[in-house]
Amino acid sequence: MKRRDFIHNTAAATAFLGLGGVSAMSFKAETRKHITILHTNDVHSHIEPFGPDAGRNANLGGVARRATLVERIRKENPNTLLLDAGDIFQGTPYFNFYGGELEFKLMSMLKYDAATIGNHDFDNGTNGLYAQLPHAKFPFISSNYDFSDTIMDGQVKDYKTFQKDGVKIGIFGLGIKLEGLVGKNLYKETKYLDPIEIATDKARILKDEENCDLVICLSHLGYEYSNSNEVSDVKLAKTTENIDLIIGGHTHTFLKKPRVEKNKVGKKVLVNQVGCYGLYLGRIDFYLDSENNIEADGVKIAIN
Repeated sequence: MKRRDFIHNTAAATAFLGLGGVSAMSFKAETRKHITILHTNDVHSHIEPFGPDAGRNANLGGVARRATLVERIRKENPNTLLLDAGDIFQGTPYFNFYGGELEFKLMSMLKYDAATIGNHDFDNGTNGLYAQLPHAKFPFISSNYDFSDTIMDGQVKDYKTFQKDGVKIGIFGLGIKLEGLVGKNLYKETKYLDPIEIATDKARILKDEENCDLVICLSHLGYEYSNSNEVSDVKLAKTTENIDLIIGGHTHTFLKKPRVEKNKVGKKVLVNQVGCYGLYLGRIDFYLDSENNIEADGVKIAIN
């Protein structure tokens, strides 16, 4: 696939919204294809918006507001995917009372296309997670958790592909090491596999065997660490290839716009994360011309 090593980032979410979500691009309107990726991470069972006395988070968030925003963007561009990078559970009494049922039902109503699994999604154990899966009308994608010796065996996908306007999009998922973060009695016999090795393999399969035009990693590894031995989204971007976008979670990092890194063969990769608690909705717009050259815009949109 021919590619253009150029990624353009918009300056601010407010300006982006003021333009109706479409930036001026170099591709001719009649030839380019437009794919929108919407994403959340670390929502942590925040169903309602924050109140007026919540400091910097005042009057932000809320599932109903997110649903309205997502619906509007889908009307602008039907070729849209909605994704989540994990830690759906834990953080409000809604989880304590419903055990994740409400979160999955609401995400299903918003028509999420896929999600990966974060460490807090094990807070009621593998049995608790498994019990809520019937309420999720979307797939969970986790490539480096081996659930073969647990009740979760067969309940997640290694990767999944989507077709939007003739563009093939491949998605795989990565989770953080559970030891030390989650009690062994909760994750039980779940095996953690090296995320860089798994990412290298899955991205190659998606690009070369599945012939995907875009490859996206849903990551709950964390954005970046001072300890270079820890695998983060930034390290993943630098040490792999074939990934176009890493949608991150775990570290609750607020990025005003995606970070651009070069992978091991010098190609550019977008890394994005939109904080936590459903305060913001991430948006990446990919534009592909007739030869599948790619340009992209990325912002975060406040939910208020």
